[in-house]
Amino acid sequence: MTGPYGVGIGWRPEIAGFVAELPGLRFVEVVAESVSSTGPLPVGLTRLRESGVTVVPHGVRLSLGGAEPVDPARVAHLAAVAQRVDAPLVSEHIAFVRAGGLEAGHLLPLPRSREAVDAVCANVARAQAELPVPIALEPIAALFDWPDDELDEADFLTEILDRTGALLLLDVANVHANARNRGTDPLALLDRLPLDRVGYVHVAGGAEHGGFYHDTHTHPMPPEVLELVGALCARRRPPALLLERDGGYPPAAELRAELDALAAASGFPAVT
Repeated sequence: MTGPYGVGIGWRPEIAGFVAELPGLRFVEVVAESVSSTGPLPVGLTRLRESGVTVVPHGVRLSLGGAEPVDPARVAHLAAVAQRVDAPLVSEHIAFVRAGGLEAGHLLPLPRSREAVDAVCANVARAQAELPVPIALEPIAALFDWPDDELDEADFLTEILDRTGALLLLDVANVHANARNRGTDPLALLDRLPLDRVGYVHVAGGAEHGGFYHDTHTHPMPPEVLELVGALCARRRPPALLLERDGGYPPAAELRAELDALAAASGFPAVT
């Protein structure tokens, strides 16, 4: 996205009324699979578009990391939604959700192997050929590393971005989760990523459970994630940062406080 767009929020029907009343809001993200490619758009999204708010479709079912070619119908749906909401870009995950015809129903991590890089790049190229706008790729949170990893995370992501020309959807909460669970330094990863390729940034909450940090999207942002937002913006501030909430919606005052905290950490104007 050309920006800056500042702070946004993930649009969900459960908080559509809250989102509609944010006076400084300039962009939202919507799960692409929740929007019809032919039927009426959700009323809340239509009203946001009419008020000049940018809508970015975020896909969760392309399975770009799968060994099988992406499903053309799923790519066509993402492309149609992008056109319907006049999106400047779309986004999807570096992950797989199906194999052998079976749907996992979850985003699953890839081995960081040369073979996986080839599979992702091939599928991204297939998607790019049909999409009307650029695509941003999001690395996911993972509780484990595959034993046959050949590349570290920075090299894996950079090679995919270089070969595809795609943008990076950097999830700061995932960076925190992966570093926490692997015992690594999240700042070291930020220092090796091509931050000039960041299309926008996700920020979300999580919780400790069973000795692991889980990126839940249903808990408040922990202080460590907000600190990472500040560290990222000190290096290179992205065009936009988006608060993700997928459940456990708190009272409006708490959501406004989270948006205000995100604006303060990034140096963008408040949207509340």
